[in-house]
Parts: sequence; C-alpha cells; structure tokens
Amino acid sequence: MSPYHNQFEVCIRAIILDKGRILVCRNKKKGYYFFPGGHLKFGERVDNALAREIKEELDTAVKKISFIGVVDNIFKKDGEKHHEINLVFEVKTKEARHQSQENHIEFAFLNKKDFTGARIYPIALKKALLKWFRNKKIFWTSQ
Repeated sequence: MSPYHNQFEVCIRAIILDKGRILVCRNKKKGYYFFPGGHLKFGERVDNALAREIKEELDTAVKKISFIGVVDNIFKKDGEKHHEINLVFEVKTKEARHQSQENHIEFAFLNKKDFTGARIYPIALKKALLKWFRNKKIFWTSQ
C-alpha cells in the first residue's frame, strides 16, 4: 500500500525547456513519461522542494522558477485510488542535463512532435502544456 493511501499528494513538477525541447522523465519499469519533480514534504517551501528534487534527479542547480499552472489529478494505479495536486513551474537550471542520478528513472529531451505523440502522465498536464506552449497563460485543469 502506498504511503499516500487516502491522502492528497502535493507534487511539484518542473518544466525544463532547452532549444525547443522539453525534458521528460521515464520510469524504466513502467515505460510512460512524466515530468521531473516529486512530492512536497510537510513544512518544506515549494522553491526548496524544486531545488531538492532537481539536485537529486539531475545533479544540477535551479536558477529560476516561474509558476505556470496547477493540475488536479485523480487516478488509479495498481488498483489503488490516488489524488494528487501538481504545482507546475517552468524551471531554468544551471545546466541542461538529462543524465539521471537515480537508477529507476531516465530522462530525455523531446521535441514538440515527439512530445505530442508520447505517453505522458498526467494526461491533463500534457494537454495543458501543449496549450501553454502556444499562449504562455497560467492554467488550472483537472483529470
């Protein structure tokens, strides 16, 4: 059973762009993509959590963060219901790295065509980002 059973998960997601490409993360066992970041710990500031996650996952520092949206995501995973709130930020890093520091995940920069066709979760966040790429307007969406 997940440690978040019957709880809200507050997640922070980094949208990292480089030369028209977007950085995505892939769980090696599951095969789908998602966005760098992770869980916000109780009492942790959002900016500190983003910096911690980027350092843990990519071994680089955050230079700038800009809030771009929120995704309310309710889904089932392995037969268990989850509910997460994703706070989404455009993140500029010290270096455009994509070498994973964690064994269970790998990173890739996708161009917009590959991004559009890829299996990326949450689906509502992927759709919101496709719109955000065009209009740069803050978004809120639910799935």
